[in-house]
Amino acid sequence: MAESFLMEACVDSVESAINAERGGAGRLELCSSLLEGGLTPSLGLLQVVKQYVKIPVYVMIRPRGGDFLYSDQEVEVMRKDIELMTSHRADGLVLGSLTEDGRVDAELCMEFLAAARPLPVTFHRAFDMVHDPVVALETLISLGFERLLTSGCENSALEGLPLIKRLVDQAKGRIAIMPGGGITERNLQRILEGSGAQEFHGSARSSKDSAMKFRNTCVTMGAAFSAPEYGLKVTDANKVRTLNAIAKNTL
Repeated sequence: MAESFLMEACVDSVESAINAERGGAGRLELCSSLLEGGLTPSLGLLQVVKQYVKIPVYVMIRPRGGDFLYSDQEVEVMRKDIELMTSHRADGLVLGSLTEDGRVDAELCMEFLAAARPLPVTFHRAFDMVHDPVVALETLISLGFERLLTSGCENSALEGLPLIKRLVDQAKGRIAIMPGGGITERNLQRILEGSGAQEFHGSARSSKDSAMKFRNTCVTMGAAFSAPEYGLKVTDANKVRTLNAIAKNTL
C-alpha cells in the first residue's frame, strides 16, 4: 500500500473549506451547487477561501449541470473562467469535456490544459460517462492530466471498485487515480485496500440548521430536488478526521 493517503475535500463554502482543512484534508475541490455534482464557484468564493486556508485549492470549471457536451457559448464561458481562476490564485483546476459519442473531447481538453498552464488539472467525473474507460484513460494520460476523479463508471466508488482497481493498474503511476462518489467512514478502508489508490475524494458533510428565526415555509427558492431552505450541508471537521484516521490505519 501507499505510505500515506491524501484526502481531497469537495467544498462549496468558506465554512466547509475551513472545516476540511481543520480536519486534515490535504486539498480542496472548490465548487458551487453540489446538488448538481459541482459547478464553477464564484470568484469571490475563491478569493475568500484563499484568505482562510493554506492547503491547495483546485477550482471546478463546469458551467452547468447535466451532460459534458458543451456548446460554443459554454466553451467560451469555460475559457473565461479558466482565465479568471488561474489569475486569482487557484492552485489547480478540475474540468472535463466529452464528445457526443462518449469519448474524451481531446481537442477541447488540450485547449483547456494549455490555458490552465502551469496549473495542474484534474479530469472530473465526466469520465464516468465515457463509452470506453480503458481508451479514455490513455487519452487523459497522453493529454497530460495530473489526476482522474472517478467512481468507476458507477453511482458510487464502492460499486465501481473493480474498474477503479483496473484503472490504477493500467495507469502504472502515469496519472493519479482518485476514487470519489459516496465515500464514507463505512466504506473507505475497503475502497483504499481494494483499489490501490493513494488519494480519495469526499465531501464529509453533516446537516446544519439555519440560524433564521423567521421562516416562511410556503416558499422555496429552487426546484423540487433543491436543498431545504432552512437546512445547510457543511463539511464536518470531525468526519474529515475520521476518514483520515481510517486511511492512516489502512497502511
